[in-house]
Amino acid sequence: MRSTMTQQTATQQTATRQPTSEQPTSVPLIDVNRQFVELEAELIEALRRVAASGRFVLGPDCQVLEESLARYCAVPHAIGCASGSDALLLALMAADVGPGDEVIVPSYTFFATASAVARLGAKPVFVDIQRHSYNLDPEAVAAAIAPATKAVIPVHLYGQCAEMDPLVELGRKHGLTIIEDAAQAIGAELAGRRAGALADIGCFSFYPTKNLGGFGDGGFLTTRDDRLAERLRLLRVHGMQPRYHHQILGINSRLDSLQAAVLNVKLPHLDRWTAQRQAHAARYGELFATTGLAGYVGLPQALPDRRHVWNQYVIRIPGLARDPLRTYLTEQKIGTEIYYPIPLHKQPCFAHLGYRDGQLPQTEWAAAETLALPIFPELTVAEQEMVVNRIGVFFGTVSPTGHVGPPAPKFLESGRRKAEGGAGNAESRFSDRKGG
Repeated sequence: MRSTMTQQTATQQTATRQPTSEQPTSVPLIDVNRQFVELEAELIEALRRVAASGRFVLGPDCQVLEESLARYCAVPHAIGCASGSDALLLALMAADVGPGDEVIVPSYTFFATASAVARLGAKPVFVDIQRHSYNLDPEAVAAAIAPATKAVIPVHLYGQCAEMDPLVELGRKHGLTIIEDAAQAIGAELAGRRAGALADIGCFSFYPTKNLGGFGDGGFLTTRDDRLAERLRLLRVHGMQPRYHHQILGINSRLDSLQAAVLNVKLPHLDRWTAQRQAHAARYGELFATTGLAGYVGLPQALPDRRHVWNQYVIRIPGLARDPLRTYLTEQKIGTEIYYPIPLHKQPCFAHLGYRDGQLPQTEWAAAETLALPIFPELTVAEQEMVVNRIGVFFGTVSPTGHVGPPAPKFLESGRRKAEGGAGNAESRFSDRKGG
């Protein structure tokens, strides 16, 4: 699953200057240039070396990266490919998904999770999420399994692992392939086990805004199954082995050596960057608590037995205040994003599947209420303070001069009543999430 924005949007929301000790006047949603400046000499040298070698596709750098990723994810096999979207497609092809099959997926995810299913002529079956994690609800999955079901794709959304054990058990019971969409979750863990090692196949993305991002598109797959690994390696090169001998029908989805070289430089820094993201998430919690916003902003939670890698920091704004808040933050030069404003079961291209409004209530609530705030590793304390301060000003818990005082949330209260018939329902949703 990918929380990707278009490259144009990424450029618009990415600053080009290094942060200073001065008070910020703006905060980008993400700033990939700060990471580049830190590693510039190593990255340029790595690119120069590949250019001099002339080995641009599946070269030695790709093999080094695959071996390093396999160790990092604690699996025997890591297979590079051209994108995270292709990783999903290849995983489904390896599972022999095709016309007449059904694949269970969340509706609250990036489009590629479901489009890979549809591209193979299979039917995506959308089920609801858990409100406290935004991840696939195992009970909903169990209820959706039918004779035509061939696979399930849980998404480790925003960097936190889904409830994998009951899903894997369902896979064993019904003979289903379980495919992890871990595009946002490299390094995430469930009970000490890494994302990508929790099911039959794991799918990852190297899009530039990911926790481990390249200089363009790229992706990889993981598996503990030798047979699946061999099949995935064949599928990514048109099913060709040896040269010009095609064993199966595959696609062209090879990882560029230039991307691999960049990622080989970055991978040793990933755990440090993850620790910075975790520190930012903890600081947001402290800042929101001290700014009197606990009743107005629902905060994300790291669940027990998880290593949350915080690809996104997504808050919830009940009632009708989310979009006005985002407009206000944009005016204040603070980058935000909505992942995802239109659930997949309500997208025009899937209208023929016949889903109705209200059929996936947790998904629809999340789409209406969530807002992503900046959380990239190089984010400064002053930038986080500016983000939370401006949210406090919007809701009236902070004066424009920065003084924390009693709230005057007139807009919020009326918005809650219009959207939900009173503030109590919104508060109960917060309470449920806090309870995990």
